[in-house]
Amino acid sequence: MKELHKISEAELEIMKVLWSESPQTANEIIEKLELTMDWKPKTIRTLINRLVQKEAVSYHQEGRMFEYFPLVSQDSYLQVETKSLLKRFYGAAFKPLLVNFLKQEQLSSEDINELKRILDQKTEENQRKER
Repeated sequence: MKELHKISEAELEIMKVLWSESPQTANEIIEKLELTMDWKPKTIRTLINRLVQKEAVSYHQEGRMFEYFPLVSQDSYLQVETKSLLKRFYGAAFKPLLVNFLKQEQLSSEDINELKRILDQKTEENQRKER
């Protein structure tokens, strides 16, 4: 995957709208964001254009209408941001982050079982690699 340019908090709001449903016109994006953000339509159009320049968003053009869609999946973006967070706060070491999270967070039995399942799966993967 090509390296993702840094997406600002404001640009992330545009991405969330596009991840929820795509493609969308600028007017559709504006309508959705006007419900939650105090931004002018020109601001939203500027943010969309920045995301196009960063190659996080692209568009189809039919006549004078542009329909925008994300080039970066929400999962891919989350992976990039998670790695960035790890690198900044924990020197890319995952264990201290996980330990800190588990100590601070109230986890349900369902959450704990899911974490155990994931860890068991990772253990199996590691054992297969070591063979």
